[in-house]
Amino acid sequence: MSYKKNDDGLDRMTVFQECISEFNASPINPRKSRTLLSRLLYIVTTGAPFPRDESTQLFFSITKLFQHKNPALRQMVYLAIKELADDADDVIMVTSSIMRDATGNDVFYRSNAIRTLCRIIDASTIQSIERLIKASIVDKNPATSSAALVGSYHLLPVSRDFVRRWANETQDTVVANKPYPAALLIGRENTSSFGYGSGIAAFQTQFHALGLLYEMRSHDRVALLKIIQQFNGKLHSPYANILLIRFASRVLAEDPNVRKPMHKLILSFLNHANDAVSLESARAILAIRNATPQEVEPAISSLQLLLGSHRPAFRFAAIRALNRYAMSHPEAVQICNPDIQERISDPSRTVATYAITTLLKTGNNDSVDHLMSQISNFMLDIPDEFKVVVVEAVRSLAVKFPSKQQDVLHFLADILQSDGGVSFKQAVVSAIFDLVRFVPQAKAEALSQLCEYIEDCEYPFLAARILHFLGVEGPSTEDPLKYVRYIYNRILLENAVTRAAAVTALGKFLLVDKTGSVKTLLERTLDDSSDEVRDRAAIILRIATIPNKKIVADFIEPEQNYSLGALEQELVRYVTASDFEKPFDFSVVPTFTKEQENAEMLQAMQKATKSVDEDITQGASAAEKEQETASAISEKLAAIEEIRELGRVLHTSSAVELTERETEYVVTGYKHIFEKHIVLQYDVSNTLPDTILADVTAMVTPSEELNEEFVVALPELKPNSEGTIYVAFERPEDLFVSFETVLKFESKEIDPSTGEVGEGYLDQYEIESLELSVGDYLIPAFNGNFDHTWDELGNEASATYALEVPTIEDGVQALLKLLSIQAIGGTDHVTEPASHTLKGFARTLEGGSIAVVARFVHSAARGVSVKLVARGEDEMLTQLVCEVFE
Repeated sequence: MSYKKNDDGLDRMTVFQECISEFNASPINPRKSRTLLSRLLYIVTTGAPFPRDESTQLFFSITKLFQHKNPALRQMVYLAIKELADDADDVIMVTSSIMRDATGNDVFYRSNAIRTLCRIIDASTIQSIERLIKASIVDKNPATSSAALVGSYHLLPVSRDFVRRWANETQDTVVANKPYPAALLIGRENTSSFGYGSGIAAFQTQFHALGLLYEMRSHDRVALLKIIQQFNGKLHSPYANILLIRFASRVLAEDPNVRKPMHKLILSFLNHANDAVSLESARAILAIRNATPQEVEPAISSLQLLLGSHRPAFRFAAIRALNRYAMSHPEAVQICNPDIQERISDPSRTVATYAITTLLKTGNNDSVDHLMSQISNFMLDIPDEFKVVVVEAVRSLAVKFPSKQQDVLHFLADILQSDGGVSFKQAVVSAIFDLVRFVPQAKAEALSQLCEYIEDCEYPFLAARILHFLGVEGPSTEDPLKYVRYIYNRILLENAVTRAAAVTALGKFLLVDKTGSVKTLLERTLDDSSDEVRDRAAIILRIATIPNKKIVADFIEPEQNYSLGALEQELVRYVTASDFEKPFDFSVVPTFTKEQENAEMLQAMQKATKSVDEDITQGASAAEKEQETASAISEKLAAIEEIRELGRVLHTSSAVELTERETEYVVTGYKHIFEKHIVLQYDVSNTLPDTILADVTAMVTPSEELNEEFVVALPELKPNSEGTIYVAFERPEDLFVSFETVLKFESKEIDPSTGEVGEGYLDQYEIESLELSVGDYLIPAFNGNFDHTWDELGNEASATYALEVPTIEDGVQALLKLLSIQAIGGTDHVTEPASHTLKGFARTLEGGSIAVVARFVHSAARGVSVKLVARGEDEMLTQLVCEVFE
């Protein structure tokens, strides 16, 4: 298998034999040798590596090419040596040949030789090249200096202590005065005409030196802060200035005490002569956590200017930065809308797509009509992958502004009838599905549009999806039987797959059919040529005759649905065990109501919309990249035997960061509520590259006396890997309990030179506490008739708070996270910066209802304040909801 041909027809064995033969030949043919080296490199870098003995044989055959002085051949030799160095034995033996080039007078040979030398050296011999590397770092030729600096990056994992000795030389290189062409500083001219030594290489040298200096001192925050202060205003390279901005951004994120000076430093780069530096400065300012409108305003203005750049790369970067910021702060980006609208006609379709999606995020209720007309014309000129992204953005707009559902629905119906591939059609159909689920007033017309589409749908699986959806939603409409004709037409005209889906959809209408016509139509399908169609019709007709109408209703329209992934896992486990004396236990399979399913889908859709910028560049549907949902977590828990015995998980909290993201061990926590138990989940990430953690467990101390049921520990956590620990307790009677946690493990260091694991020692790592709050006893649920539910609920409670957040948007997101409620009617989107009303709904673990109305007000004098009003069936829980900010 190791010698199979790759996709380009290169046979590994043939290339191997030709290389061995040609490289050992005399005289050396440089042209043919270069061709063979190119083929060899292609195979090594795009496929599986050669076996170690063959790699070694190739390696030493290649070293014989040092006899020829052809510069192009020598360059290919160095590339091949670097690629084979990790897979061959005794590579250190070629050091003397490389050293001759590294210490010679030929600049071209010297820089390439230094790069290669740093890739093959090991910890035992690094001292022999220390003098060479130190001298090369401060070499007057920027190509040589840059090669030594880049090589030092590769030597850091080999021997960090040795590399740190070169800090003085590296610092001298950062501050060294180099000749920088004016056009390169401005960043607006083609740089290819400048010589390697005087232009690009000089920029790279300062950039590489600053980066290496950072790697030497990245674990020392004080030293990092000193680097930023020392080199601020003294760097000529735009690349180095960008790197300095990123250092400042990291320090600002980690240490709130230096927020003001770091923000001032980053702000000073906004007016830099190079557009790339200005762009990086603006992006860093927008990334500041809890930044005030006054802090981000200059950055948005700078990005607004870059939207008019004559260089497509800067227009693209500017609109993408604005697009990302508009996800969380659409009101701040609205000032740029006139310039963004001009980018709809941008020659770059990627920029134009970003412009459309940004306008959809920042638009208000009054601008939807104009946006829809602009998008309709725009959709004719873009490929399907961009159409999908636009549809995803329109999909979120429909939920954000329910009153504009007619305009959105007409737009979706029009493009559904236009030309397009299956991914595009599927995205449009999914968007219409969401309109039906989350905008009840659009239901009747949306279902009619779907009925019209399946008359000419060319994709059977998509027709089956629509038929299933009609069966689920159609019976609850005012005139359900009008959809029966469209469904039965599919039985008459389509293939077996579509006919089977149509039969199941027809069965859903049995409960609302008073005329008996649906039963008659189903009886006609008993003579169908397909077994699947006949069997489905027979089962549905048989169930309809059962006297117990509750069983019939549960089959046709179940109140709770099983998690299909978890059901499949349990069925496989049951069949594999081969113990059929006991019946299959459905109680261990997680279930969810239609309200919970809709709430989960709405949350997943909102998360997917926030990754739209990656989807534009990669051409994928945002809906296909949703984050882990509650049902997926339930399936993960069901795979663990100890947890599976606890029964069904009632609620899972959102992720809680228990450590800083930059620490050695990054821990994220979850709380899983069961009927009689609570399970704490700790996702532990080991970020150390040279340390293995063994027997990793969590010692958890609750604030009240609780019985610990079990602990699922981690036997081993390798470097740069992640694992999960579970700790189960009996469910506390008190709603509010704190769990103090300490990780315990055996730490074993890995020798970087040999890879051997040393003796371990016991260690522990304290992390933040996990706390149960009122939100852990609420399950987000979608409610299509919130006002009616609000009027029916009693047990009202209210409270007023002054919040320490800069904007209403931040207050809304904080409340949604704390209470674990589902925003209704797009009220989680803030359209006015001065006042906003949030409506939310949730179910209690016992199935009761909780409705919340939060009225936010923002003023310059008082900041953000909120009045919470809650109504629910549980009096105590309703009162606790209003005390969430206490």
